[in-house]
Amino acid sequence: MKTHVVKIDRSKSLAQEPGTGHNRWHEDIPPVLKVQPGDQVVMETRDALDGQITSASNADDVSRADLRPAHALTGPVYIEGAEPGDLLEVKIQAVQPEAFGFTVQVPGFSFLRDLFPEPHIVRWDIKDGFAQSRDLPGVRVPGAPFMGVMGVAPSRKLRESIQAREAALAARGGIALPPEPGGAVPAAGDIAQHGLRTIPPREIAGNLDIKQLVAGTTLLIPVATHGALFSVGDAHFAQGDGETCGTAIEMSATFTAQLALRKGAAKQRNLHSVQDFKDGAGHGARRGMDRFYATTGLCIRGDGQNESEDVTLAARNAYLAMIDYLVHERGFNRQQAYAICSVAVDLAISEVVDVPNVVVSAFLPLDIFV
Repeated sequence: MKTHVVKIDRSKSLAQEPGTGHNRWHEDIPPVLKVQPGDQVVMETRDALDGQITSASNADDVSRADLRPAHALTGPVYIEGAEPGDLLEVKIQAVQPEAFGFTVQVPGFSFLRDLFPEPHIVRWDIKDGFAQSRDLPGVRVPGAPFMGVMGVAPSRKLRESIQAREAALAARGGIALPPEPGGAVPAAGDIAQHGLRTIPPREIAGNLDIKQLVAGTTLLIPVATHGALFSVGDAHFAQGDGETCGTAIEMSATFTAQLALRKGAAKQRNLHSVQDFKDGAGHGARRGMDRFYATTGLCIRGDGQNESEDVTLAARNAYLAMIDYLVHERGFNRQQAYAICSVAVDLAISEVVDVPNVVVSAFLPLDIFV
């Protein structure tokens, strides 16, 4: 296993150091490095808002924050031999926090945005595994660091399909974020004009905000284009399921993972959503489970129509993905799999703020199998 390191200068914004990353999803973004399957990557990352919020910031600074540069991602990484139909294995080994974190409420962006229209900020000091803040006296939050955004590039066909379905959703009155060249990195050409915003999660993963993706967990992402083009950012020190006010304890971090491939697995399993698993003890396990397998659902119908913030549809899709897993990987029939879902699988609303898509996760405890 060879180790590859991507360093950044956090005194500079991504726009000032564009060779280290990007903030749009597009198949033509050049890789920052190339690796072999099984190699390890160590990637320094910026916070989601790319340094706009500091320990000296106040609520007025939050109201002036520009969301167009979100998210500042490090990457992409080209994995040799990756091709559409493969599954990319992201074996998460470490998420090392920086010392400062923040939680902000940006007007117009949260689950309860109609009831909380004013900007707000909590500034966190991160030390010795906990976060504390003078803005929330008497509160100490234990850390379970994870990356909010991990994803791969779409193919051109998938990107154009996503743009079309999100445009159709907006035309029906739903909330969707069309391509926006302002604040884009790369800043010119087709990528800036037509790259996908990184706010919503999609089939390529992206802004999942699944708090269980801590060190020791493996994320499985369907590969859509040659080389996969993996990127990472939006580190969180801690988060509740849902990320309800729009942000977690946001921070910069250093991410370490091993990248591997399951050749043809996504095509063989007809897999179009991300899954993850954890198979051993470690900090941040789901509700005390050291061993679990999880599937996810977005609010996208089987015919490809995108709905807006539909938790019920996302839950349905998470359950259907779990049933498929139990049938194809565990050998049960569909009714047996449905029964297992009912007696053993926990649902979690992983995020409800990254419009138009919410993420619901279904967690299967592996210890039930004897």
